[in-house]
Amino acid sequence: MNSYKIILASQSPRRKELLSQINIPFEVLVKEDVEEIFPADMPAQEVPVFLAKQKALPYSSDCKTDDVLVITADTIVCCDEHILGKPADKAEAVRMLQMLSGREHEVITGVALTSGNKQKTFTVSTKVFFKALAPDEIDYYIEHYRPFDKAGAYGIQEWIGMVGIERIEGSYFNVVGLPVQRLYTELKNF
Repeated sequence: MNSYKIILASQSPRRKELLSQINIPFEVLVKEDVEEIFPADMPAQEVPVFLAKQKALPYSSDCKTDDVLVITADTIVCCDEHILGKPADKAEAVRMLQMLSGREHEVITGVALTSGNKQKTFTVSTKVFFKALAPDEIDYYIEHYRPFDKAGAYGIQEWIGMVGIERIEGSYFNVVGLPVQRLYTELKNF
């Protein structure tokens, strides 16, 4: 890892915080936003890696030398084959949390590691189980935490995660937004 200048290409404060906690030197560089559009018939498991690879495209000029490595990532929430992105407004956030209430769903993060001569991609999936959420709990959460920048309209590390999530199967940090254990392993082997 020391042979690379590592760039985290993400505006997410959660990804920045998680990556900094594993003591890997990196800098954040955010270029143009990439529209999170994918083929309608694409299986949900493939969407996060597809989007992570799309997010890496604006950094191709930064990767002209072999000593730069760019990390891009995308996280989706999938419930009954429906992909839940970031809610556009309060009404959409309410609908998403109602859909997740009392049910299991899957959080999938796709990561692309891109350098001048290669690209490595991987996904990490975590099952999340919500208790049945009361309408006033959903309203309270949205009003106080404004989860409009979070896939599925929630953050596991926030109030709704503490009172509403009964259990998870898989990586907690994946649900926060970056599967750091797997990322660390992949960076060591890159």
